[in-house]
Amino acid sequence: MVRSLKNIQKIKRKNKGSKTKKGESSSIPSAPAQVWQPGVDKLEEGEELQFDPSAYNYLRAFSIGWPCLSFDIVRDSLGLVRSEFPHTVYGVAGTQAEQASWNHIGVFKLSSISGKKREVLPSKSADNETDIDSDSSSDEDEDEADESTQPILQLHKVAHQGCINRIRSMTQKPHICATWGDTGHVQVWNFTSILNALAESETDASRGGNSIHHQAPIMNFGGHKDEGYAIDWSLVVPGRLVTGDCRNCIHLWEPSSETWNVDKNPFVGHTASVEDLQWSPTEADVFASCSVDGNIAIWDTRLGKSPAVSIKAHNADVNVISWNQLASCMLASGSDDGTFSIRDLRLIKGDSLVAHFEYHKQPITSIEWSPHEASTLAVSSADNQLTIWDLSLERDEEEEAEFKAKIKEQANAPQDLPPQLLFVHQGQKDLKEIHWHQQIPGMLVSTAADGFNVLMPANIETTIPGAAS
Repeated sequence: MVRSLKNIQKIKRKNKGSKTKKGESSSIPSAPAQVWQPGVDKLEEGEELQFDPSAYNYLRAFSIGWPCLSFDIVRDSLGLVRSEFPHTVYGVAGTQAEQASWNHIGVFKLSSISGKKREVLPSKSADNETDIDSDSSSDEDEDEADESTQPILQLHKVAHQGCINRIRSMTQKPHICATWGDTGHVQVWNFTSILNALAESETDASRGGNSIHHQAPIMNFGGHKDEGYAIDWSLVVPGRLVTGDCRNCIHLWEPSSETWNVDKNPFVGHTASVEDLQWSPTEADVFASCSVDGNIAIWDTRLGKSPAVSIKAHNADVNVISWNQLASCMLASGSDDGTFSIRDLRLIKGDSLVAHFEYHKQPITSIEWSPHEASTLAVSSADNQLTIWDLSLERDEEEEAEFKAKIKEQANAPQDLPPQLLFVHQGQKDLKEIHWHQQIPGMLVSTAADGFNVLMPANIETTIPGAAS
């Protein structure tokens, strides 16, 4: 399992997403760009990595002070599907501070997210040179990004004793959030007043940022025998929650009026730490778990405290799982050995494995299906890469040759990449968790030891009606 943040220290300045590179060069070189593959290529003396703005519709970094191991995007009332800039994002995040009493839950609003739709291939200029080969155009891109895409961060801090291992906002009541603390306590919070204040406030970045709210949780459960990381709200039954700990126990929470009844008799089936939990997106009583024991288990709360099905999923710790909301038969899992797999739950009693990828070189730290495209998922790894995959893609040699001919003067494309690999994002150190925005197609937020990134890759398309094409 890989969870803790290394070399924790307060982030004193903002890491600009448009400067995620080694060195201080201010423009893209005029020579054709060389695509750099982490874990494969090495930087020679004098070489540097540069961010290519044409690869993104939007990319920015921000920080809430201390590094965050976990965060969640909070659903809002600004529109179910939003495709036009500027965008606004609400979120909650839990810190990993040096001292227990310094920790807080950050409730934030990121507004004035103003990017632009870019072409997957840079357009040709009048003199038949590509934009990516022009020093002046790249300078203009960076200047434009600095001036027009700088988001406004508004932050309220709620005191929390101890580091926050994981935090999740309830889908049906987004102002209700649950936290798993390293103290061994699971707490539920009501952030209605803070979220309302953020929604009503003007775009004043300093408002609420320096004060600490001392607010009591509305529920505090200390019945786990150890700390944990696994937690998930049901998508079908509002308020239903499951929490799993490092002692292999899973507890079911049932909502009751203004509180919760937690079943003191745990679900037990794993032989080691429960690392992640996911409710079925369609079945009220079914959830999945994964563990350091290498297994994935499917549970039915109506059938007792043992798993309905348990399968050996990986040869190492299974760190994370994600249940596909659009294709509910598909479950993705990521392992400590850097591999991730896709299983068809309709075949769970036989050979359910439908895809297995060995691209990443370090443990998988987060995995999540896209809420807008059933075949697309994002993966983060301790190798400092965030990758996006489309499982519906297959290698087409004729189409591939045509595409390579188009880009031959713009970049030296690497060979033998998986055809399902859509996008590779780099620049963050010690990536920990990623989430798609449920209401903004193509937007991802990621957290790492050096802060957050908000990104919208230029080649992620959506078929949702009304979205930009």
